Amino acid sequence: MSQPLRLGIAGLGTVGVGVVKIIQHKADMLAMRTGRDIVITAVSARDASKDRGVDLSGYAWETDPVALAKRDDVDVFVELMGGHDGPAKDATVAALGLGKDVVTANKAMLAHYGQELAVLAETHGCVLRFEAAVAGGIPIIKSLTEGLAGNTITRVMGVMNGTCNYILTRMQSAGLPYDTVFQEAADLGYLEADPTLDVGGIDAGHKLSLLSSIAFGTMVNFDGVELQGIENISIDDIVQAADMGYRIKLLGVAQMTAEGLEQRMSPCLVPTNSPLGQLEGGTNMVVVEGDEVGQVVLRGAGAGEGPTASAVMSDVLDIARGTRITTFGQPANTLKPAQAAISKIECPYYIRLELVDTPGALAKVATVLGQSDISIKRMRQYDHDGENAPVLIVTHRTDNANLLQALEKLPNTGVVIGTPVALRIEDV
Repeated sequence: MSQPLRLGIAGLGTVGVGVVKIIQHKADMLAMRTGRDIVITAVSARDASKDRGVDLSGYAWETDPVALAKRDDVDVFVELMGGHDGPAKDATVAALGLGKDVVTANKAMLAHYGQELAVLAETHGCVLRFEAAVAGGIPIIKSLTEGLAGNTITRVMGVMNGTCNYILTRMQSAGLPYDTVFQEAADLGYLEADPTLDVGGIDAGHKLSLLSSIAFGTMVNFDGVELQGIENISIDDIVQAADMGYRIKLLGVAQMTAEGLEQRMSPCLVPTNSPLGQLEGGTNMVVVEGDEVGQVVLRGAGAGEGPTASAVMSDVLDIARGTRITTFGQPANTLKPAQAAISKIECPYYIRLELVDTPGALAKVATVLGQSDISIKRMRQYDHDGENAPVLIVTHRTDNANLLQALEKLPNTGVVIGTPVALRIEDV
């Protein structure tokens, strides 16, 4: 049997502890599958005295993750600290600079510095793997870099933030408003310390930018992702979408167009009977479309100790077997700059308006939409009390520019109260 593969694990939170458990409890199985022992030689975290529910006494302890990355008895640096810069990036750079392979779950760091780190890894003849950074236990990185490598990818889309999916499905199943379910998610510990990373679409946007790089051979361009969170989704939107046969999801979509790379993370309506429409709770789903394979759907747990640790170990086992793949599926110096493009692909839209209940109000709205070349497919006015009338419109296919033009004009009609809500109806 070959020499053991020696790991240094930085970060002993939920995922780090999960990795330790797998290595401790399944050592024989891992050795059988790779032909060598996989061992932990050293770990790093802020508090050495904390009881984490696993025996760490057999490992050397470093308070500084950079020192851990530089240890002579560490072959693979496993970065599970999080944070897009600071100690996580410093330790990763130190490990790669010394020719050590790195496995990370840090989507934020890669979204901001992926190209830089990929170049550094390839310059020093090592690999930087990140299966755990996107969609938890779903093997989407391996699917794109290996299983679907013979395809020209035409579109990648999916639900990539379990917290948002939990909030939206809980609103629907329980008939609860957004604020109530948001607080429920916070009480259950589902939200990041900065909740806007989840509900603002930032976390999912990080993940989408990484998938785009692999799928389309471009440099990671997180700044090019159009971001819109779920904060403005009301229970009325949930109920009315369901009434028409749709469900609302925070959906990421990436595709290459003639104008450049379109990347958007926003709430969309999807058919209730579609795979994405049937996705419940904190589960994630990624859909990949390729010219040879057609559509591939991957579904699974998007977070949590076991699923994410499983993804970390898939990268560790690849390294132990000698499988070495470039960070984004092709040499970093061949990745093209990603020219950001705003969607010009036509689609139907859902528009929710609050109108003054007065004769001619609907006619004024229809006139504005017509002036923007938007045709109405369906319109509903719901029962109401008082002076305001809730109105729901579903358009025929139109482009984003026409929609934005109409949304800008609607407040000037004098009959629209507040800000209209407009959501894409995605073809899935």
